[in-house]
Amino acid sequence: MSDDTALVAEIETLGERLAEAKASITKRFIGQERVVDLTLSALLCGGHGLLIGLPGLGKTRLVDTLSTVMGLNGARIQFTPDLMPADILGSEVLETGADGARAFKFIEGPIFCQLLMADEINRASPRTQSALLQAMQEKSVTIAGEAHPLTPPFHVLATQNPIEQEGTYPLPEAQLDRFLVQIDVPYPDRKTEHDILMATTGLEEDAAHAVFTADQLIAAQKTVRRMPVGEGVVELILDLVRACRPGQPEAAPIVRDNVAWGPGPRAAQALMLTVRAQALLEGRLAPSADDVIKMAGPVLTHRMALSFAARARGESLSALIEAVARDTVRVEAAA
Repeated sequence: MSDDTALVAEIETLGERLAEAKASITKRFIGQERVVDLTLSALLCGGHGLLIGLPGLGKTRLVDTLSTVMGLNGARIQFTPDLMPADILGSEVLETGADGARAFKFIEGPIFCQLLMADEINRASPRTQSALLQAMQEKSVTIAGEAHPLTPPFHVLATQNPIEQEGTYPLPEAQLDRFLVQIDVPYPDRKTEHDILMATTGLEEDAAHAVFTADQLIAAQKTVRRMPVGEGVVELILDLVRACRPGQPEAAPIVRDNVAWGPGPRAAQALMLTVRAQALLEGRLAPSADDVIKMAGPVLTHRMALSFAARARGESLSALIEAVARDTVRVEAAA
């Protein structure tokens, strides 16, 4: 069997397993297919996700279900203003042995898991928020000068409430950039809400079952990185990211007029990975221009900011990104 044939077989098998995983997830997290796809994309790409939504929309339930379905050891941290870095990372304690000898012993914090839910991450102080930075980027934490690696795979799914901002500390741009995607969790439609009521207010609820193991997820992440991406899609990703940077020669006119700062190279890397995951979740072997349009908002929204004048005019960043993405696709198609 040739390498290409083997890769096609791998992708098809993975696609079938992902379809089973989605079916298992929707037993407990009903509807919201787009939210499920984006969250799975973050895990398939080995990245982290920022879930933005009002209380009661099922964000905690989704993360808990994902830990079961993907076979990951999960933990949850409720971020509060008095939370300290040691509450997340762990700390050293002085221990006395049976012979009377004393030595420091490291007690692991809840970050030593495979799927961490950082609930209401913007409620903690910047000092505590920054405790996640090394773990999210380097997959290890340093305590008292000693590095402690995290067990792979390691993912953070953080949540934020989009309206209650009093007493919160907005995440700095550098930390937002560590999140592969921003996942907006909207209100469910009427039919979905009806299904939620019927499924969750009886004596019993459907339970999700494990579809992946941690090792299988790591293998799936490698398969995603091996998926082919056509040169046209690569050029489209580059054109889109560069068009979203104000002050650059390639910047789109709407970006020059409305955007304060734009995405860096990490955004292009995120698009290259997530368009593959999107294609895989839809049962295709390679990504297309439509996948770039679909993933532009989740990848770019938290990596850009409107200018003060644009915010005063009531401009929408998500609408702007979609417009730039569609214009870029049209220009690329006409070239």
